[in-house]
Amino acid sequence: MDILNALFYMLNEMSPYILLGLLVAGLMHSFIPAGTMSRHLSGTGWKPVIKAALIGVPLPLCSCGVLPAAVAMKRSGASNAASSSFLIATPQTGVDSIAATYSLLGPAFAVVRPIAALATAIAGGYMVGRNENAYNGATCPIPSPTDTHKQASFVSRLGDALRYGFIDMVRSIGKWLIAGLVIAALITVAVPADFFVSLNRYPLLAMACVVIVAIPMYVCATGSIPIALSLMLKGLSPGTALVLLMAGPAANFASITVISRNMGRRCATVYLSAIITGAIVSGLIIDYLLPASWFALPAVDMHMACHTSTGWFELTCSGILLILLSATAIYPLLHKKPKIDSIMKKEYKIKGMSCPHCKASVEKALGLLHGVTAVDVDLRSGIATVEGAHDEAKAIEAIQSLGFDYEPQ
Repeated sequence: MDILNALFYMLNEMSPYILLGLLVAGLMHSFIPAGTMSRHLSGTGWKPVIKAALIGVPLPLCSCGVLPAAVAMKRSGASNAASSSFLIATPQTGVDSIAATYSLLGPAFAVVRPIAALATAIAGGYMVGRNENAYNGATCPIPSPTDTHKQASFVSRLGDALRYGFIDMVRSIGKWLIAGLVIAALITVAVPADFFVSLNRYPLLAMACVVIVAIPMYVCATGSIPIALSLMLKGLSPGTALVLLMAGPAANFASITVISRNMGRRCATVYLSAIITGAIVSGLIIDYLLPASWFALPAVDMHMACHTSTGWFELTCSGILLILLSATAIYPLLHKKPKIDSIMKKEYKIKGMSCPHCKASVEKALGLLHGVTAVDVDLRSGIATVEGAHDEAKAIEAIQSLGFDYEPQ
């Protein structure tokens, strides 16, 4: 029962932010031309990484809400470096959490927190960029810039945004979010609430323990503030509290699994290492280099702790999210495509497809070839079955033009 309660609590905490992130992802997909995203956020140098971090710091998205936005950013042409920078910076802060930080923890925390998030995001994104050339994981196709945004009406683009955000993106990351939620709920129940009290005399050890527990668990940027406050009231250092404020919102099992799936394990490893290193280094700077008087706690009303009650809005968001997850899981079972049994068919083994977006891109590209009458792509096996008299060389060329590899059978 405790695990179900934890799962229910985290779902209610996360669902509004996930839905917001899905909406942002859809709007980015439909209203921002791919050429714009590619021009400003492609490449592995400092400029795209800094731009992505500056974009992410003020956005009020949590570590799960930022996932669909970051995946959409990558698919629109942003590099792994810029996408990782955005992923690290965005969930740690936001205009809402900065205001709440000021009210509960004081002005010093409100200033240091976004600065630490920005610095960590830039460093982490840059390190991902340095390793990006060696990355061999699955990739998603980067669409070529077109004038679709200029031709389509506002209503059409809005409908496309909603369809992409709440259908395509849910199909892409839904099962990974569910897996992360379950694992996080198990950890939340297993770790005692007073685990850190005995570590108040060992700040560095306390920071390490906070990281170990906070990284897998879900806590949003605003929801982490009362937890950090409670740690300080129990005697832990301000630096340890900052570690929680950075590491807790920046990552959890859901975000790590989705990043690994969409950007590769190498990127996920560097991303996680940057968060851990940045959080501990920032915490040590607060404890040993900055005046302790800056971080003295203001008068605190513990009843102001946010995200502790479940209101109708959170329940409604959770219901909508569960409906979306259920619908995208059931729909393929109810609408199976008939098998292609024509003698004029060819199977192509494709390496690199990782999501429904990849599948749709391949089906569209092959379906445009002369003579093709039907295309069926099995994402699990990576096999595209093409019906109709067509040029096999052009089919292979179409597959490779999307960034995928063709494997002769």
